[in-house]
Amino acid sequence: MQIRLHKNARTTPAVRQAIQASTLSERALAQKHGISRTTVRKWKHRSSVEDASHRPHTLRTTLTPAQEAIVVYLRQALLLPLDDLLAVTREFLNPAVSRSGLDRCLRRHGVASLKTLLPPTEKAKVKPFKAYEPGFLHLDVKYLPAIDGEPRRYLFVAIDRATRWVYVALKPNRTALSAKDFLKAVIQAAPFRIQKCLTDNGSEFTDRFLTRTRQPSGTHEFDRLCTEQGIEHRLIPPGRPQTNGLVERFNGRIEEVLQTHHFDSTADLDTTLHRYVELYNHHIPQKALRHLTPIQALKNWQLSHPHLFRKKVYDLAGLDTYAISPRSRLSKTGNCPILIFFERRFTILRDLTTRMR
Repeated sequence: MQIRLHKNARTTPAVRQAIQASTLSERALAQKHGISRTTVRKWKHRSSVEDASHRPHTLRTTLTPAQEAIVVYLRQALLLPLDDLLAVTREFLNPAVSRSGLDRCLRRHGVASLKTLLPPTEKAKVKPFKAYEPGFLHLDVKYLPAIDGEPRRYLFVAIDRATRWVYVALKPNRTALSAKDFLKAVIQAAPFRIQKCLTDNGSEFTDRFLTRTRQPSGTHEFDRLCTEQGIEHRLIPPGRPQTNGLVERFNGRIEEVLQTHHFDSTADLDTTLHRYVELYNHHIPQKALRHLTPIQALKNWQLSHPHLFRKKVYDLAGLDTYAISPRSRLSKTGNCPILIFFERRFTILRDLTTRMR
């Protein structure tokens, strides 16, 4: 029989059993066994001779039981990463919660690992991207919902592999000229020098499937601009969209915003999407970046590899500092779409939590 015994225990199981069976006074037992009267009193009132758990009876946590229940529900229902869940918790439930405290809460309730919450079909191991320096862009086009009385728009998206920095633009069509203009805008906006770009085989990016050899001719408008700027244009293999999965995953985030917001006009759509990109670049830490935001990652890269950059990386307008709390920064973005997304979905839960405080 194994007995749990603390390494610094002054008594053995046999001594403890003798204390429990003895009729002597606490003072006499303390003198007999060379221990304190407090120790004697403790074992007198116990029926077991094993050491009890040293875990504190009251856990120090900033979340109330009701708030913890909501956090666990959000984790299970939306499969939110820890950093996204932290942003929502601070905004709607408790602004004082820390990242480590939220992680401990998830561990206590057995939902710390997203892998255990995913369906079996989604647990397949995914090969990570090869590490690159800033300057390797993934490009794609996303179809946007049609707005009554206005022509359909297309969202061109570029995301940097190393820093997850994102740039988007709405275009009236998905032609080669629109793709060329978008790349020009990215070159102008990016603080780093673009060295490579990866696209799918759409006609806006390549004429690969318009030639007999099934190889790019090099005369496509997009290819010409890449050649002029010294950018290597890479194409994903046919039928392998997961090769461009980095930008596809970001398009999934955009889809969540589109499904939870009503747009009155194209201007409203444009403003909402650019606000979300601003939030993504400046406020949402990425696990792949060791819990830094894309802008913070860009700054670190500029400090260690200044030769990769063509201009200085700046944060939001105003003082360029990280001393501002995340909550105060979020307030600068106005009605940002990710907050609208969570606010609409959990209004009832938030009101319930407010009444229970």
